[in-house]
Amino acid sequence: MTSTILITGCSSGFGKATAQHFLAHGWNVIATMRTPQPGLFTESERLLVTALDVTVPDSISAAIETGIARFGKIDVFVNNAGIGMFSAHEVTPDATIRQVFETNTFGVMAANRAIIPHMRERRAGTIINVTSSVGIAPMPLVAVYTASKFAVEGFSESLSYELARFGIRVRIVEPGLAPTTSFGANSGDRCDNLVPEAYAAYAGRYLRSMQDYPTAYASEADIAEAVYAAATDEAPQLRYPAGPDSVMMAELRRTLPEQEFMTRMRGMFGGNPED
Repeated sequence: MTSTILITGCSSGFGKATAQHFLAHGWNVIATMRTPQPGLFTESERLLVTALDVTVPDSISAAIETGIARFGKIDVFVNNAGIGMFSAHEVTPDATIRQVFETNTFGVMAANRAIIPHMRERRAGTIINVTSSVGIAPMPLVAVYTASKFAVEGFSESLSYELARFGIRVRIVEPGLAPTTSFGANSGDRCDNLVPEAYAAYAGRYLRSMQDYPTAYASEADIAEAVYAAATDEAPQLRYPAGPDSVMMAELRRTLPEQEFMTRMRGMFGGNPED
């Protein structure tokens, strides 16, 4: 029987590429987004484009029910929807912080909670929570975003132990920095005026340094392939770094002593405190 995957946040970037990747590999795909845009994909009997907003629990339940009605089951559920945030923490309003967590953290938790009963009853299924390479190596000026993704990392690991007895696997895909995606656009106007003058020179230097990144950036295809690996891998692996930069960070974190790792990161992301 053809396997079925539901993916959130399919209107662009990682989600869209992942939906196309699974379609190309013969899966049934439930491609969800806040405002459905069927024209983003080539028509297929194996494709369902439907609405899902992770901040609206009834929307999550409705998408799951619609997908099951169409294909009979959901084998893999990918929590990909998320929003970006670039700011100096000291000027980031509480309301903005909560908005980021509503989508990146609480939305993921709500979606997990909604799909678990279906998978538990079937005693089979895989949940894939997409986080970020900042879950491996935090970067400056994205502290709120990093916190929202770190929370999902811990949540996912805990949940993986909790659900294993029911035959449900939980996986984490950690995308690297992908300049070709809409991270900046997804930040919307939340980032306006959130890098004050005291941080301006540092922020400019940091952003310029990213142009000389020590490895290749991630691409949408890298993340789609990592999600596919996480969905089909029978090995008991929890984390899947995705993209050359994320793989590099994971290797540095694994092999370097903590202090040496942090010194390396400071050099890469900001230089000396006096600068």
